[in-house]
Formats: sequence, structure tokens, C-alpha cells
Amino acid sequence: MSEVKFTPKMLGIVCNWCCYGGADLCGVSRFQYPPYIKLMRVMCSGRVEMSHIFRAFSNGADGVFVGGCHINDCHYITEGNYDALGMITMCKKLLGLIGVNPERLRLEWVSAGEGIRFANIMNEFSGKIEKLGPLGKAEGMDEAALKFQFDAVMKLIPYIKLVERERLRVPVRSEEAYLKFFQSYEFNRLFNETILENLAISQIMSLLREKPLTTGEIAKALDLTPSEVSRHLNNSTRHRFVRYDEGLKAYSLA
Repeated sequence: MSEVKFTPKMLGIVCNWCCYGGADLCGVSRFQYPPYIKLMRVMCSGRVEMSHIFRAFSNGADGVFVGGCHINDCHYITEGNYDALGMITMCKKLLGLIGVNPERLRLEWVSAGEGIRFANIMNEFSGKIEKLGPLGKAEGMDEAALKFQFDAVMKLIPYIKLVERERLRVPVRSEEAYLKFFQSYEFNRLFNETILENLAISQIMSLLREKPLTTGEIAKALDLTPSEVSRHLNNSTRHRFVRYDEGLKAYSLA
């Protein structure tokens, strides 16, 4: 029997004023792109939240596309597409940290007059997702492992938004400034000190919600060293998030 071709589940979240107009022109002009890409219209790409992205993946999307106005052509004085650029950059970094291919998420700028560009992007992106295969398969993760990782990130999103507002803001609204900042050593340092540390703690807390575990068991489950786990547990114990059970010789939620 011939192998059944994989049909991805894909979501496109597109700006009302530009990218959605490009998609509409694409349809009117009869430019072809895969029908399994479902579009959701928002007023601005800056309104797309990190929670929307991870909820889409958690609900089974194999690929997520965000489309907005070209940089400096946003229809709002807040220039929301800069917010989208920063948010997607962090989402890609988080996807890589939890073992999901960041190429499953894509951001593009498309104007209302670029119907053929919209079709080309959709065809290229869908082809890439088809080659990657179903979410989790290429990554070597089963459904339970994916759910665990996405839940850990979702619980951390309110904290990430606070860190972004207070410490990861780019002072100058220019594409060059944004790209320079998010590729800088300073960004990686801040990201590791704040978000990466708390992601590990969120993952540990999720594991301990199921049952008490030893340091070694946690290290094995999260592919961390015992010393790294001990450091996170010590911090969590000090803040009274977890406690050490002498009887079980294991850690549990406080």
C-alpha cells in the first residue's frame, strides 16, 4: 500500500489592513496555495500574543504563520509590527529550548497589494512544514512530552511579558535596532538569567505536580545535570515553592 501523504495543520494569524488584504487579493487573482492553511484575522500583528502561538501548537498546529504590515507601514501610531517582531523572536527561542523546531513558526510582512507574494510565502512555508512532518515526530517527542513542554511555557508567559516590558524593550523603533538587540550578547544574557532559569523551575514544578521526585529523577526527565536541578530546587525551596520530604527522600510541592 502507498504511504498516505501528510497534510499539515497550519494556522495563519494575519493583520487586517495589509496581510489579510494580500490574502484577499491572492484569492481574487486565483493564485494557488494549500487550502489547509486556516487564516485568522486580527486588527494588528502587534495584537498577537505569545499565548496565541503556544496555544495553537498545543492544540495540534504543525506550523504557525504571523503576517503583518511592512516595517514602518503599520496603520497604528504604536507601530505594532515591531512588537510582533520582538515577540516572535522570543517565541522561536523558547521553541528551540523546549525541543521544538523554531522553523515551525514564521513571521512575514505582506502588503495588501502583494497577493502573489502571499501565495509564494504560503507555498514555501507549507512545503517546509510538510518536509518536517507532524509536530513532535521530527523532534522525537510524543504527545505527552509536547503537552508537558507547552504547559510549562504557558504557565510562564505572564512572567515573560513582565520581563519583556521591564528589561527587554528596544528603545529605538527601527528594524536594524531590533535585529541588533535580539542577536546581541546582552539579550542572550538577560534571557538566560530571567526566562531560561524560570522555565526550568516551571518544568520542575510541573513534574512535581504529578508525584514527588528525587534530584536524579528530575535531572533525567529534563535532560539537566543533577547540579543544575539542585540549584533550581534550592531556589524553589527558599521561596517555599517545593519542600524536601525526609520520609520519601524526594522533593514535592510545598
